[in-house]
Amino acid sequence: MINIEKHLGRMTFKPPIYLDYNATTPVDPEVIEAMEPFFREHFGNPSSSHYYGSVTRTAIEKARLQLAKLISAKPQEIVFTSGGTESNNMAIQGVAFANQHKGKHIITSSVEHPAVSEVCRYLEDFGFIITRVPVDGYGMINPEDVRQAIRKDTILISIMDANNEVGTIQPIKEIAAIARKHNIIIHTDCAQSLGKSSVSVEDLGVDLLSVAGHKLYAPKGVGALFLREGVRIKKIFHGADHEQNTRPGTENVLEIVGLGHACEIAQRDLEVNIQRMQSARDLLESELSDAFPEMRINGHPEHRLPNTLNVSFRNMEASSLLLAMDGVAASAGAACHADEVLISPVLQAMDIPVDWAMGTIRFSTGKNTSKDEIHKAVHEIILKAKQFMPDDEEESILEETDGEVKLTQFTHGLGCACKLRPQDLEQVLKSMPVPTGENILLGPENADDAAVYLINDDLAVVQTVDFFTPVVDDPYQFGAIAATNALSDIYAMGASPSFALNIVGFPAKRLPLSVLEQIMKGASDKATEAGIPILGGHTIEDNEPKFGMVVSGFIHPDKLWKNEGARPGDLIILTKPIGLGIMATALKRGLLDQDQINVISDLMTQLNKVPSELIRDLDIHACTDVTGFGLLGHLLEVVRASNVSVDLRADEVPQIQGASELIAAGVIPGGTKNNLSFVKADLNIHPDISDNMLLLLADAQTSGGLLIFSEPEQARIIEERFQANGLFAKVVGKVKAIEDKLINIL
Repeated sequence: MINIEKHLGRMTFKPPIYLDYNATTPVDPEVIEAMEPFFREHFGNPSSSHYYGSVTRTAIEKARLQLAKLISAKPQEIVFTSGGTESNNMAIQGVAFANQHKGKHIITSSVEHPAVSEVCRYLEDFGFIITRVPVDGYGMINPEDVRQAIRKDTILISIMDANNEVGTIQPIKEIAAIARKHNIIIHTDCAQSLGKSSVSVEDLGVDLLSVAGHKLYAPKGVGALFLREGVRIKKIFHGADHEQNTRPGTENVLEIVGLGHACEIAQRDLEVNIQRMQSARDLLESELSDAFPEMRINGHPEHRLPNTLNVSFRNMEASSLLLAMDGVAASAGAACHADEVLISPVLQAMDIPVDWAMGTIRFSTGKNTSKDEIHKAVHEIILKAKQFMPDDEEESILEETDGEVKLTQFTHGLGCACKLRPQDLEQVLKSMPVPTGENILLGPENADDAAVYLINDDLAVVQTVDFFTPVVDDPYQFGAIAATNALSDIYAMGASPSFALNIVGFPAKRLPLSVLEQIMKGASDKATEAGIPILGGHTIEDNEPKFGMVVSGFIHPDKLWKNEGARPGDLIILTKPIGLGIMATALKRGLLDQDQINVISDLMTQLNKVPSELIRDLDIHACTDVTGFGLLGHLLEVVRASNVSVDLRADEVPQIQGASELIAAGVIPGGTKNNLSFVKADLNIHPDISDNMLLLLADAQTSGGLLIFSEPEQARIIEERFQANGLFAKVVGKVKAIEDKLINIL
């Protein structure tokens, strides 16, 4: 399903300049060379007493010594783990549970990595009390705040050595001295600082120290914990007595060898590497500061990692800028969604104003980052950042576009998944007055997707509006999909569309107008297929491409379908498979091949015109289309409006091939998660239904199928008619009298 070869091939065709070394580092070629024999001939279990075991045991102990030398520790104080996260868990949980008879108070900071902060949050469930000391505007902790936080029952202080986002180096030595004076164990997470600064456990005075191999030019999946002699921790894993009976499990010899050699290289080249990283970082900072004098630099000006530059552009969306900078790989400090700006806890703790925080990007250099790479990166950053900045020039700042435009790379959200969270929209609508009038046949009260206004006894006008960001890369296809989606609401009411208006948001400074022409051409062709004209529209300048339509149609008032009307005994029919939001997210990440893209494009451009026309003479009790709120969200709107409950058979719900696999791989739109959160209180879930299945049922769709409610005999006719016309229709559930839980997932 996930086309790794294609994805890797696309990424290596013209790789961006890598400035995200705080996220991970490449494996050093010398490290690969040291590991190579352990891929082949040296495969023995290090616990075995024969020759093969002796070779690998010797290799592990050599690596232990190499790491111990780097941090000025004793070899017997090194415990190998699967990475920094496990090391932090072992340290914090281990100390907590081993010393809970002494007290349950732990001190940490407000800027810790989730590998620490989430462990502390977990311990709160067991009665531990966590104090999170604040930081100043530079992200620096005041040791006096730590001193003031100490209580009689304090058993552990866990403070990171250097912050992964802004690079600020904390005064661990001073904090450790305070801890020793009060006989409190102290732990520090050195994932970011090791290899970028001099780290000595003797100089710092810490009792536990965490190491992450992949931040140190070693492989991913290996790390270590320094555990000072005499400090006792409780094991969090149980098994054999590996790693001095501290961490059970057969050692990962191959990667331990890699970590050990990476530590030897780091010690050997430390001063040279620091100078190279800082030189590249300072050049980047200087050139960006010259280009953007108002740019904000976050983190301590002096006590900062030599490779880290965290900057903020005011009133700019970092995620959009990073997407535009396809020639540079870096990390955002905030994620901007349709309904909120998610600012990192670190920036929040530093009290960075939202208008600055939302435009925060972290650049981090590596030991081999060249001046030429920095110059090229600066050119790309300046070019793309200025496209997001307001100015008085009417001339567009555009590069020539030789190749194919990939629209999904110009938006941080996707399609209907960009809608406001349903719980937020519901809250807003509750505060709005319900429109009244004898001619209003349908307003917002039952969450229908259209307004219906009575013209006379035989005629009512149906009007709907829908627009969103790209779900596919091809501009023409995007326009066709957006038009199909907008028309769907008319068909779901049982009406016939009559005419439409375009709604356009377009980044004229980022994309050539020929792209907009293609979008509108796709919409126009789809409108022609529906048999209606597009009479005009409205456009605005926007940082992201957005497109949709206002569609007007007509219907006899007595023939109207709406959310209200489903009856106990009705069967529920779905006319398209679900999973489009997941698939579109995979497309954006480059995980689909062309055949898969064609499948979802065909589904999303398939008008609901014929399905609607095939059932207009039948007794349809309720109908809606499945779009941004997902199958569960739209089903909930119907059952609430109809005052009924339903049984939904999860195994009968059709899904696009490969969608489940993608969910398992973590390809889940934010809108899908929001949908599930919104409906979960109204669900009665069978124990056999997995969390992944629930996400699929809540997946935000674009131009999804109709959800039809009718009596069993009528449902049989619907299935027969659809089959005769080569269309899809599937019974997925049944309506019953109202219960405490509105949707039973079987």
